[in-house]
Amino acid sequence: MKYALAYDIGTTGVKTCLFEVDKSINLVADAIEGYELYIYPDGGAEQDPNEWWAAMCKTTKELFKKCDVKPEQIDGISFCSQAQGLVLVNKDGLPVRRAMSYMDQRARKERKELMAHGIQIAGASIPKLLVSLSKTGAVAASVKDPVFKYNWVKNNEPDNFEKVHKWLDVKEALIARMTGQFIMTEDSAFGTLLYDIHKKCWSQEVCKILHVDMRHLAKIIKSTDIAGMLTEKAAEELGLKAGTPVFGGGMDASLIGVGAGAVKKNFTHVYMGTSGWVSTVVDKSIVDASAMIAAVVGARPGYYNYFAELETAGKCLEWVKNHLALDEIGIYLKKTDVAEDLESEYTNLYQYLSTVIEKVPAGSNGVIFTPWLHGNRCPFEDPNARGMFYNLSIESGKSEMIRAVIEGVCMHMRWMLETHEKKTRTSDVIRFVGGGALNDSTSQILADCIGRPVEVVPSPQNVGAVGAAVVVAVGLGVIEDIEEADMLIDAEKVFKPNAANKPVYDKMFGAYKELYAANKKIFKMLNG
Repeated sequence: MKYALAYDIGTTGVKTCLFEVDKSINLVADAIEGYELYIYPDGGAEQDPNEWWAAMCKTTKELFKKCDVKPEQIDGISFCSQAQGLVLVNKDGLPVRRAMSYMDQRARKERKELMAHGIQIAGASIPKLLVSLSKTGAVAASVKDPVFKYNWVKNNEPDNFEKVHKWLDVKEALIARMTGQFIMTEDSAFGTLLYDIHKKCWSQEVCKILHVDMRHLAKIIKSTDIAGMLTEKAAEELGLKAGTPVFGGGMDASLIGVGAGAVKKNFTHVYMGTSGWVSTVVDKSIVDASAMIAAVVGARPGYYNYFAELETAGKCLEWVKNHLALDEIGIYLKKTDVAEDLESEYTNLYQYLSTVIEKVPAGSNGVIFTPWLHGNRCPFEDPNARGMFYNLSIESGKSEMIRAVIEGVCMHMRWMLETHEKKTRTSDVIRFVGGGALNDSTSQILADCIGRPVEVVPSPQNVGAVGAAVVVAVGLGVIEDIEEADMLIDAEKVFKPNAANKPVYDKMFGAYKELYAANKKIFKMLNG
């Protein structure tokens, strides 16, 4: 029996989970703490690494109050984290400025100067694109790619840039604070789009093209390698034992699929958290530059995750709660949140919302919502794109609009799933994970929209942490390979598509795909 401590560093908060790891992975206790996402009018999106650390310290201590396990019994620590952030740290491992989130889109000028000259494909200079593809299996073409943020800091904050010792991603910055070691796991290194997938090292050619000082790049390790040992100072702050091994872990795009049990070739999962994606396991590098999809390096050696991302998925549901659910449908009973009313049968707002949308027919009586609240990346990349309601009529109410938001997210998942199939086979049954999978109504709408059975695993909101526990299990020798996660994680619920809803969703989906092209110029006019 081994104990693994896993930190799932998300966009809105940290989930700290303690697992028993043996022939199965069992959750012993967990704790959650939020932190801020700072959004700026110029497209900036930042987070404070000190807030990440404070949340980790708080939840770690809370964890041990909920169980009989002692800090000295922890055999290994690992991470699953948001990816493609930019955390610039000094020689002491402390940030020189706030971290730039994967959502940050300020570096338009840098992207244009570095990649958008001459004849282009998908917004990238053909010569540079060909070099990047041949070395990294991908290409930096999105304004949200971290290399452009790196150059934005260089151009706009020279004093901060002068202090930089290493460029790290989110979990790597926290590992540096825990161990004093500057590392990047292979999947995080790939996320910089500077990683040579053939030589398993940083690409000098691509770094030169993108004006990256290679002295800022960290040592590359595997997800299952020990990054370092917990220092005395970090152990004291976290309430853990010094010398505990800290493993590399993985970014969310790598480990959520592992925690979902979707680890074999051509297994597909859909994730709906703050952001969302469709990911399929493949055994070779695949790129669809026109659709902004690439096979990213996974935590399992020799395998990739063919990955298509939606910037705001669950964030749209949060937007619904905050801005639409007041008060036509009675979300406040006696001026009290339904989850706080002792006479209410509902345990949370989202559960109440699910009962509302179930009363609205499939297709939301013709209302369509586009979930591009912070631009979009795939299957088209456009930071100017925005969410909108389309086809509202005098009969349309908030109930239709709320269901349309969930349908809009699910239709975008269908669009990315169908785009996947232009390059690789996807699974007949889809694993659905993330906070969105907690809602049976959303799971059924997803099944109806994509026309395939949808499986939901136990505690779908914790799958990233489960994936991190799998990494510890491999690192400690409890299991031999990440592929064995397939045997440890079974589906708890299955949602089969309702054939009666297929004609409705086929028609709505056809209209949905036309909305971006029809409004592209207007988006640029308003937001460019």
